[in-house]
Amino acid sequence: MKSVFADTFYWVALINKSDSWHHRVRNYSSNLGNIKIITTEEILTETINFFAAFPTPMRSAVSQLITQIIADHNIQVIPQTHESFIAGLELFQQRFDKGYSLTDCISMMTMKKFNIIEILTHDKHFTQEGFLILFKD
Repeated sequence: MKSVFADTFYWVALINKSDSWHHRVRNYSSNLGNIKIITTEEILTETINFFAAFPTPMRSAVSQLITQIIADHNIQVIPQTHESFIAGLELFQQRFDKGYSLTDCISMMTMKKFNIIEILTHDKHFTQEGFLILFKD
């Protein structure tokens, strides 16, 4: 089974109807077929944090989405570990010129560890590391 990595961009656009990418992400999601989605607890944390200042109904919906993601057998959530933090920090320290976030670096190292090339994102930082972003302008 093919695996793709899901970035914060994907989860935010999937749930936020006001997001300019919402319809494209929803359509793409409905056609994923036999694909395993890999994401990390750091990504889920970042997703929750994105919606922290939203009204209660949206925060509730995000909480429900995260619970569904964790329970979904077609989605593998990689837990946070000290080792993943250190690996991401090391990449972050090697790429000060790139503007990567620490979460992006942890994601990139996770993708390398699991030999995943494709990522459900629009973030062009991932192309700089040789990954294929699945949402382009």
